[in-house]
Amino acid sequence: MSDRWTWHGGGIEAAKRKFGDGDWIDLSTGINPHPWPGAAAMAFDWRRLPESEDLAQLERVAADYFGVDPRHVCAVPGSEIGLRLVGALIGGAARHIAPGYRTHGDMIAGSAPAGWDEAHDVGGNLILANPNNPDGRSISADAVRALLARRTGWLLVDEAFADADPAHSVASSVADDQRLIVFRSFGKFFGLAGVRLGFVLAPEAIAAALRNRLGAWPLSEAAIAIGTAAYADAEWIAATRRRLPGEAAALDAMLARHGYRAAGACPLFRLIEADDGRALFERLARRAILTRPFASQPRWLRLGLPADADALARLDAALGRG
Repeated sequence: MSDRWTWHGGGIEAAKRKFGDGDWIDLSTGINPHPWPGAAAMAFDWRRLPESEDLAQLERVAADYFGVDPRHVCAVPGSEIGLRLVGALIGGAARHIAPGYRTHGDMIAGSAPAGWDEAHDVGGNLILANPNNPDGRSISADAVRALLARRTGWLLVDEAFADADPAHSVASSVADDQRLIVFRSFGKFFGLAGVRLGFVLAPEAIAAALRNRLGAWPLSEAAIAIGTAAYADAEWIAATRRRLPGEAAALDAMLARHGYRAAGACPLFRLIEADDGRALFERLARRAILTRPFASQPRWLRLGLPADADALARLDAALGRG
């Protein structure tokens, strides 16, 4: 099996080339299948450069949503880029929680994998995700703050999947006297990954250094306008937070009928174990359903949330065939 699908989610076009055309369902990414609807009606003047005042307004609206002072918020063209830039900025000895998001191991040169039982060690920088990706493990905000209180290095917390249940977020703890940096993603919860928008929440000096590296016009006008409007849409945000857990529970029940125990606290994806996860990946792909396998964990398969009853029924049928 190609490493294309074990690196990150996505890759529908590559899947079509390998497994054939069809009406594909992409469950590989953990992105909300119900995107924020306002983007479709928005229009942009592509002849103009983005205005710095509009970027500042986006960061103010996002700061209010995250519960942090705007001076600690730096918008970036996707949290993936934010992770890599911050890692290069701070450097030093580091460990990243494993299993975890693959980029965490690339953030800081020489970073070593660590288990959750090692997270309380105080030395060096520590990189973790909450909720974790790919297993969906979640720890309380108080537990994360306890890790921060003990550390001598930076605590780097990837909250890309935190929007569905913000009670676990430590964004509000970001301050100039704390060695805490939080990363947030727009595209996952709002279902608009193509916008390429994320945020780094950090002490003011780190945020300023990051802006200097990004230079002028780090975001497109579209990303700025869509993000500003979406973060201000409190009604849609609240409704989506109510909706997703029920749909995740329906996915869990269907998987259980096929003998799979779904793991994870984030409603946007589930992790299952199979006798041969790669074989199951290919069996589903031959039925035009793309999931996420893992090279280092051949029994694992991660599935995103199906968009509707028809997609859930197709997955149900595909899992029922040998």
